[in-house]
Amino acid sequence: MLSTTTVITAPAAPLVVAPRLGIADTAAAGVLAVIRRRGPITRDVIVKVTSLSAATVNRQVGTLIDAGLLQERPDLAASGAVGRPRVPVELNHRPFLTLGLHIGARSISIVATDIRGHTLDAIETPTPQSDPATALPALADTARRYLQRWRRRQVLWVGVAVGGTVDSASGSVTHPRLGWRAAPVGTVIAERLGLRVSVAPHVDAMAAAELVFGLPRSDAPAATTLYVYARETVGFALTIGGKVHTPARGPGSIAGLPVQRDLNGQPATLEDAVSDDAVVRAARAAGIVPGATSVAAVTRAARAGDTGAAALLTDRARILGESVALLADLLNPDSVVVGGQAFTCYPEGMAEVQDAFARRSTVSGGQVRATVFGDRVQEAGAGVVSLSALYADPVSAMRRARAMAAAGGRVRFDS
Repeated sequence: MLSTTTVITAPAAPLVVAPRLGIADTAAAGVLAVIRRRGPITRDVIVKVTSLSAATVNRQVGTLIDAGLLQERPDLAASGAVGRPRVPVELNHRPFLTLGLHIGARSISIVATDIRGHTLDAIETPTPQSDPATALPALADTARRYLQRWRRRQVLWVGVAVGGTVDSASGSVTHPRLGWRAAPVGTVIAERLGLRVSVAPHVDAMAAAELVFGLPRSDAPAATTLYVYARETVGFALTIGGKVHTPARGPGSIAGLPVQRDLNGQPATLEDAVSDDAVVRAARAAGIVPGATSVAAVTRAARAGDTGAAALLTDRARILGESVALLADLLNPDSVVVGGQAFTCYPEGMAEVQDAFARRSTVSGGQVRATVFGDRVQEAGAGVVSLSALYADPVSAMRRARAMAAAGGRVRFDS
């Protein structure tokens, strides 16, 4: 009698992996974070900073060295130092990079980030104004061509930060401004690049960048932070305990928040009142910058001494400050951060944002500050999504990246 053998194969690891936005709390992630922020650093100092045992730190450092993420620097050891605890270690950043994509309503930022979180290079390209079946392959091909300049580095992961509603588990995106409905952003990019991809709502990503990259190395994150974004669209995110709050149904919306007086003195919704388009329309209607096609033209006029242009941008800052105050009073966070070019392209208006916030807020002691990333906030958001898997579970992420490369899933540079 012939016997049969059933061979059970493990399912392939998914190409799209939901990001974990925030400060990870596993031992390996904690050790990697300390070395990223403070390296070169010795093991005994890591023990003091993390409060982990010496055995745990030694084990994690050894594992991270084996994974290729760390390297020892005996040349930097103090004179007379004996033993591995006194040999500094640092990130082995030169062989690797991650690719970040920020998909905006009008432009796409493509950014190369090393594993320290440093931006190596970034470019901007127009967002394809077509259906996802055409736009997404075109975007992936642009990213593939961009990666040709990084042939000597292994690309570990791709992170996408995008507006609209994001299903991070599947990487699909519904973006009304672009006319996308359940567009398979993550799947298309993963399959065309041969890399694993994480997709996140862009304001959540920017809030995570502030947590992960924006703090001085000695500072701990605030218990709760409200992050408000404004440019072509408006949005907000909330971070709690070092992690971005991610509701199951996606981020809430402040686009329809009522505004008593917009740039034309009329009642409006927040997005209609402060978006880039709103500023350009108001400048044209008032004859301030005839023929203006961008906020940049209005900003240039203000800096050249045009009092009307300056007043328009200051009024935008007032609306933003009052609206942020309303949100802050409702949520009562420990800190408030604002980002996006509506805040940063005209830094002279930030004082009015802060003043309007103080006038409108009824909660004492509240303050608002601008993002540390300035006009690069989209790049920072895309970068942190591309690094989220590595920072959350570094050994597993490296194992997945190398398995992908070994299976032939790597970027093709043949065309």
